[in-house]
Amino acid sequence: MITPTMRIAVLVPCFNEEAAVASVVSDFRRALPQAQIFVYDNNSSDRTVAVARQAGAEVRSERRQGKGHVVRRMFADVDADIYVLVDGDATYDAASAPRMIERLLSDHLDMVVGFRVDQAVAAYRPGHRTGNRMLTRFLSSVFGQAFKDILSGYRVFSRRFVKSFPVLSDGFEIETELSVHALELALPVAEIETPYYARPEGSFSKLNTWRDGFRILGTILKLYRSEKPLRFFTAIGIFLTLVSVGLAIPVVVTYLEEGIVPRLPTAVLSMGLMILAVLSVSSGLVLDTVTRGRREMKLLAYLSHASVNKELIRRKI
Repeated sequence: MITPTMRIAVLVPCFNEEAAVASVVSDFRRALPQAQIFVYDNNSSDRTVAVARQAGAEVRSERRQGKGHVVRRMFADVDADIYVLVDGDATYDAASAPRMIERLLSDHLDMVVGFRVDQAVAAYRPGHRTGNRMLTRFLSSVFGQAFKDILSGYRVFSRRFVKSFPVLSDGFEIETELSVHALELALPVAEIETPYYARPEGSFSKLNTWRDGFRILGTILKLYRSEKPLRFFTAIGIFLTLVSVGLAIPVVVTYLEEGIVPRLPTAVLSMGLMILAVLSVSSGLVLDTVTRGRREMKLLAYLSHASVNKELIRRKI
């Protein structure tokens, strides 16, 4: 259960959220009275900073544009036992935070994701909903079923997750990266249904359905290449092999029937593709060994930090 000595940090990345940030700060102040609320401004051109500070949040800034940069800075700067990451657009339910934290503590988890349940038609645009479903299914097929809403911006983390997570993405791909990190290390995680509301009047989404969707898909492919190199390069090798064999069959048949090779360029191309296929599979084998070493280092970094419950027990002693 949540205790008075528990250090809870609410992290709110913001970019031009003047119309919503005050509501976010006040709502989480009521839901988690003991929590310290940090608003990180990302080059806002409106009154986001002044409004957040007036609402009682500790306001800091990150000059490099992009949510990934902001999350990297927040995770590095803030020290706490439990971290609540939430967007500054007032679409997430602050009252669900204690329930998410209780689940994290009771089940000894490292991340709890807020699975968004629409409370209004305008809350979730059809394009974003479709893109989220497609990306979630793709991620599940690649890394295993674990999440129903990989793009949710509402998450609760343990300290050891935050302090051992290497943030590499720059923008809205950060949610995908968080999910893949948990799946790759087989960390204990869970999802809890939380209400998802429409933005308040005067607040506008910074997401672009197509642009950010392709960026997230690109992130998944890059992570698949780096985390599953043997599968990735073997698939390329198989494709090249099939093309090579397809080109070689007519050449071989002609040679067996007539004893000549009339299409020499085709034969050379087929041989080149087969060599590339072998090199692709060989690269996958080498990179798979490297990836295993990287994964071991990530796991050791994760295990070097005590779990939330152990840290609280140690502090009491």
